[in-house]
This record gives sequence, C-alpha cells and structure tokens, in this order.
Amino acid sequence: MLTLEYLHQLNEKYQDSLNIKVEEFSLGNQQFNFNSKPSIMGVVNLSSDSWYRESVCLNAEMAISRGIVLNAQGSDIIDIGAESTLEKAQRVEDIQQKSQILPVLKALNNEGIITSIETYYPEVARECLKAGANIINLTGVSDSKEIYQEVADFDAGVIICYVQGENVREVGDFNFGDDPINLMYDYFAKEIETATKVGVKKIFVDAGLGFYYKNLQDSSLRISFQMKTFLNSFRLRKLGFPVCNALPHAFECFGEEVRSAEAYFCVLAALGKTDLFRTHEVPKIKAVLDTMMLFKQ
Repeated sequence: MLTLEYLHQLNEKYQDSLNIKVEEFSLGNQQFNFNSKPSIMGVVNLSSDSWYRESVCLNAEMAISRGIVLNAQGSDIIDIGAESTLEKAQRVEDIQQKSQILPVLKALNNEGIITSIETYYPEVARECLKAGANIINLTGVSDSKEIYQEVADFDAGVIICYVQGENVREVGDFNFGDDPINLMYDYFAKEIETATKVGVKKIFVDAGLGFYYKNLQDSSLRISFQMKTFLNSFRLRKLGFPVCNALPHAFECFGEEVRSAEAYFCVLAALGKTDLFRTHEVPKIKAVLDTMMLFKQ
C-alpha cells in the first residue's frame, strides 16, 4: 500500500534533490518553463500493433487530425511513432518509418504544432529533423552519438530514454540493481556527457517505463516498479535537465476503466516532479495537472 509514511521517507532521505532546478529552453516558438509548470506530450501511433487503440492512426489523415485535436486539448508537444515497442510487434525499418512519419510531421509543422519523433534510426532522425521535427525521442543507445550530432546541427531537443539494450526492441530481462534510479542516473550522466560534447543543449531524460522487458510482464512487479520510479523521478533532476515520463496503463488493475489509469499514474509522476508527461489521454492529464496546480501550501 502506498502511504504517507513512504512519501515522508523519500522526503527525508533525498532532501538534497527536492528543490533542484533544471534547464529551461524553447522548442519551436514555445518557451518551456519546467521549474514552474509541467508540460504535456500527446501521442500519435502509426503502428497498428500499438496496445493503446485510441492513439492508433491507420493513415496520415487520421494521424494529422489526431495531432491537431490533441494540441487543441492541451498537449504542448505531439510525439509521432511508427513502430510499437511490444515484443511481438512488426519491425518497421527506417525507410518505412520515414514514409509514414514525414507526411504527418510536415502537416503538423504547417499548423505550428511542436513535434517529437520516436525512433532509434539515425536516418529517420536526420530526415525528420530536416523536415522540421523539434525533438527526437531516442529509444536506443547503439547509434546515439550520431543522432546527438544531428540533433545539435538543427538546434533541436532530444529525449534520452533509459533502455537496457541496443534499442527498445532488443531487450530481455530488466536488471534492477540495488536501486534502479542509480542505474538510470549513471546511464543518463554518460549519455548527457556525449550529447553535450557535440552541442546538444535541449535534453530530457526518460525512465523508459513503457518498454517491454520480459520479467516486467509480472503485473504486480511491473506496476510497483512504475509507481516507485514515478515517485523517485525528482532524483533524476540532479542531472540538470527536465524529466519526461510515459504514463502506463495497468490493465490488470483498472480493467474496463483502463483509460483512467494514466490519470492515476499522473498524480504519482507529478508528486515525483515530472516535467513532461507523455500520454494518450491528454484531456484527462491536463485536468489532473491543472487541479494539482491549484494546491497552495
């Protein structure tokens, strides 16, 4: 059971991390003030294998429409992905990813919407940045240096996702270590050093909670890990950059109310001082965050 006592223990143990300020920067024509207001990233999935059916768009027209609607509903950024992270999902190679993503990206850019591209392919990152993408949502590490250079060349942003493997489709069991946050911290510190050396200035770190690790398919283990990671996310802000978290679903607990799960996890992520919330349920998450912002100490 999650208790106030647990939250108090976190407060006492990690006081040095509680009031850390992170970098603030602009993307496109929008300034992001992460230290005073969290931001929302809405999801457009171009893969029919994606688990969250409401975000799946089977053609460019559907994807463009969904991106415009999510922006109107309150998302600050639209994240476009062409390949599901599920273990048995179809592999989508770089050429196909480009053909699916680029028409959607260009149309949303014409609407003045800030865009993020989820990929681990350098060629996809390069072509999308040329077409005006504002962020690369990097879900792999094997080609990260090449992608960081491309991000720097376009003065774009990058979301560095924590992944134990070459990329999100090349993972096995998850190694928790003594403290997963410490593992993530060391990983991010190394990647941030690589990125900043080539000139990247706009960085997010993401714990990668939606990725498919075989031993995290045990629901009680996975959900407990997700909850603890959200509540401990503030510790990653010591890296100096904002924290992005993808909100999960917990179908095993929520059943027919699964579309309410992200709103629940949003509360935990907000308590853990998440800066950017990646969600399929933009109106719900905006309502939760707006309500939490009303609390006055």
